[in-house]
Amino acid sequence: MNKTKREYFAEIRAIVIDNPELVAFVDHQVDLLDKKSATPRKPTATQLENIGFKNDILIFLTDADKPKTVKEIQNGIPALADKSNQRIARLLTDLVKAEKVVRTVVKGTPYFAIA
Repeated sequence: MNKTKREYFAEIRAIVIDNPELVAFVDHQVDLLDKKSATPRKPTATQLENIGFKNDILIFLTDADKPKTVKEIQNGIPALADKSNQRIARLLTDLVKAEKVVRTVVKGTPYFAIA
């Protein structure tokens, strides 16, 4: 397994412990790593779009009288009409993992319903 930068800097610091300038440099680099990982990141445009699609899917499945296939979901939601089956299946997988949607397989075909 590859080492992280933090692990490399810890090893370097142990080696150069006698040189205060190098120790200060290594400590500064570790501080920069801490600052970088602490900055909040805003979601990308695609992530925001996916949140909207997931909400549309949940509304559609709530109104549905029976479980639906990916194709039925794609045809039933106008915003998803031009999206690929793979992308919709991925959105549904995320919803299944979040336990908002239930996936059942009948004769090899996956069906999705609200949990």
